[in-house]
Amino acid sequence: MSTLKRAGYFLGLPLILLAAWIGYTSVQTNFFIPEPAVLADRFFHIWFSERLMSDVLPSIGRLLAGLGLSIVAGVTIGVIIGYVRWIRWLFEPLFEFIRAVPSTILIPVLLLLIGINDAMKITLIVCSCIWPILLNTVAGVTSIDEVLQNTAKVIGLKKLDRMRYLVLPAASPQIMAGIRQSLAVALILMVVSEMFASTDGIGHWTINFQNRVAIPEMWSGILLLGIIGVVLSVVFHWIQKRILAWYEGLKENEND
Repeated sequence: MSTLKRAGYFLGLPLILLAAWIGYTSVQTNFFIPEPAVLADRFFHIWFSERLMSDVLPSIGRLLAGLGLSIVAGVTIGVIIGYVRWIRWLFEPLFEFIRAVPSTILIPVLLLLIGINDAMKITLIVCSCIWPILLNTVAGVTSIDEVLQNTAKVIGLKKLDRMRYLVLPAASPQIMAGIRQSLAVALILMVVSEMFASTDGIGHWTINFQNRVAIPEMWSGILLLGIIGVVLSVVFHWIQKRILAWYEGLKENEND
């Protein structure tokens, strides 16, 4: 598929919705649905002039920090658990229990233990995002073909080499699937933590605008969060294509 055609598919629906929005606001006035020009003005004035350094960048920083720690911890622990059978049997029931606990319920606990600061918000993101990555990593490691593992042992590959050249590459498709799931979770928890336990950030000001019935300003915060989500998704797919280039090639060959 050509790049132009892909761009058309990517932008087609947003452009249709934008046209419908412009058409609706041009014939009818609704207090809760601002005109696109008004929203655009508030969007750039608030988030790229007034609050870029004090709110937008700190929010993105907390999001990336929580996601990065989740990836490192989730992959590391997941590989160990998946590779060592007795550890998997020992911890699997505990992990399933902890994963079932909603992360938002941890906010009061983390507020008491850590306080209202960046560490609390990052910890909340990690407490939720780590599970999709960890469990997908375990599934990826345990699903490696035993013939491949035995072959690696027979030819004399050391444990570190087996981990580098066999385990991690073979598990990488499922690891990336776990990271993809965690992207949306990280964004949601960044917003939730800032709404209920913060004095700054995109989530804090979005709920603040809603409480003040500043409708265009509130929608501008929602728009910014949507754009951040899209950017994260695009960047992730770009990275995934390069990390899993061999895997994508195998899938294309199978389809042919």
